Amino acid sequence: MKYLLKIASSYTLFVTKRLSLTRFNSNTVSSLILIALTTALIGIACKKQEIDNSANETLSSSNESKHAETEAFTFSKHRGLNWHTIWQLQQTRAATARYRNFNNAIKDSFEDINVVVPNMGYHFMKKKIVDKVFDIRRPEILVYNKKEDGSFELGAVEFAIPIDPSNPREKAPEGFIGNADEWERNETFGLWLLHAWVWNFNPDGIFHETNPRVIVH
Repeated sequence: MKYLLKIASSYTLFVTKRLSLTRFNSNTVSSLILIALTTALIGIACKKQEIDNSANETLSSSNESKHAETEAFTFSKHRGLNWHTIWQLQQTRAATARYRNFNNAIKDSFEDINVVVPNMGYHFMKKKIVDKVFDIRRPEILVYNKKEDGSFELGAVEFAIPIDPSNPREKAPEGFIGNADEWERNETFGLWLLHAWVWNFNPDGIFHETNPRVIVH
C-alpha cells in the first residue's frame, strides 16, 4: 500500500510540474482530479491497513499474556507449594521451554539412555552436566512421551545428583525451596533423582515420580 501511495504521489507531482508548462483544459483538470482522488483513496487504505496490523499485534500480545497466566495458574493447582517454590519452578519451565522441540534437546547433547517407565516416559540425559551441583535451570534429564503420531512431547524434567557411595546415610540434596521435594535414592544408577512435572500437570504432585495422566506409547 505504501509503495502504491508513493507512486501515486510521485505521479501527481509530475503532472503538476507539467501543468505549470502548459495551459489548463477540461481534460487536464479531469485527470488531475482523478489522480487526487486515487491518491486519497490509497492513503485511506494504507491507514486502515496500519490500524488493522496494530490491532492484530495488540490481540496477539493479549493472547500471549493470557496464555502465560494460564500456565502460571497450573502451578497453583499443586497444594503445599509456597510461592518461593512456584517462582523457582517457573524458572525451570522457562529455561527448558526450548526443549519442547525435541530436536533442540538432541542438539544440546541430551542422549537416549534407554529408560522407558510407565506413567513417566522416555528419558534423555545430558551426561556431561551430571555433578553435585543442583541448578534449577539445568536439569540433567528430560522426560518425554510419544504422541500417537510418534513425535515426542516434553512432560517433565529430572534432576540427577551423584550418590556418595561411601555414605549410606547421606541425606537427599538441597533442591527447591520448601519441603515438597521427593528425591529418590536410586542405587542402580548411583544417583539422587528428582522429577518436576513442569510441562504436564501431575495430580499426584509436581515432584511425584510418576504421573497417572501419562500413558506411555
